[in-house]
Formats: sequence, C-alpha cells, structure tokens
Amino acid sequence: MKRIVVGITGASGTIYAVDLLEKLHQRPDVEVHLVMSAWAKKNLELETDYSLAQLTALADATYRANDQGAAIASGSFLNDGMVIVPASMKTVAGIAYGFGDNLISRAADVTIKEQRKLVIVPRETPLSVIHLENLTKLAKLGAQIIPPIPAFYNHPQSIQDLVNHQTMKILDAFHIHNETDRRWEGD
Repeated sequence: MKRIVVGITGASGTIYAVDLLEKLHQRPDVEVHLVMSAWAKKNLELETDYSLAQLTALADATYRANDQGAAIASGSFLNDGMVIVPASMKTVAGIAYGFGDNLISRAADVTIKEQRKLVIVPRETPLSVIHLENLTKLAKLGAQIIPPIPAFYNHPQSIQDLVNHQTMKILDAFHIHNETDRRWEGD
C-alpha cells in the first residue's frame, strides 16, 4: 500500500487538490494523509462546491496545520512522499529555506531530509525571479515541480478535462497507474 501526504495551501487552484483526493480515494491501495492551511479551507469554499467535511472524508487521516506534533511531522512516519497542491509561493519559500513554521512546510522539510518524493504544484503567475529561484532550489533538492500547465493534444472540452490532465501527471509522479486522461501516443 502507498501512503501519500497531501498538503493544500491557500493558493488558488483548490480544484486540483479536490480532483487528486477524489481519485486517490477510489484506490484501496493508497492511504492519504491530509493537511490544509487556513486559506486552503477558505479557497475550498470560494472555488468549489465542496464542504470541508466532504473533502476531509476523502482522506484516511487529517491534521491541523498548526499541529507540529502530528505523525507526518516526523521522519519515522513512513510514507511514499508528499504532494503540495496547490502550492503558494509563501509555502514554496518556506520549504526552500527550511522554515517549517506550520505542518505543511514541516512535513515537506521531513520529506526532503528523508529523501522521499516531494511534488510541488505551484500556482502563481507571473513568476518573479524570487519564485523561480525558490522553485529551482527545491528542484535541486530533488523535488519535482509540476505546474498546472494544460496540454491541448488531448482536445480538452472542459475545465475538468484540464484538471484531469494535471491529476494524471501527479499520479504518474508517484508511480500510481491511472488512465485519468488521454496520453500522447505520437502523431
């Protein structure tokens, strides 16, 4: 069984996290540990029709963002990695500089130090040099940066089609087989 930590920050794009959690919830071979920032909860309300209770029901375990004593704050908590979706630039900066002032950045710091898979889905545009340097620093530390950039070879017809493609990329990063979206098969 895979064990994945999902962090949701206050950046716009909560729909990406919702879709990922929905798809992971359908998999009995994946255990999901969820932590959300206060602004992530607010954006869930602003950007989706999901309630907090509906979203947290998709996870096997949930943690408060200020709970530095949570299981996911320790390297002894074995897992297959962490995804932060969407990742705010504040969170990216905190992780890049080891500032674990909340459970999302602490769990990411632990993921890096334990050399586990860390996936960052940054949601900001345009990106400043500071943002790019922080993302580059994380990439050099082994994090995989998967920005939500749509593909058009699959002829998306809806926002959900665009979101599906992003979720496919995240699941692929964790080697979780999925047919979430059409894959490129050549011309």
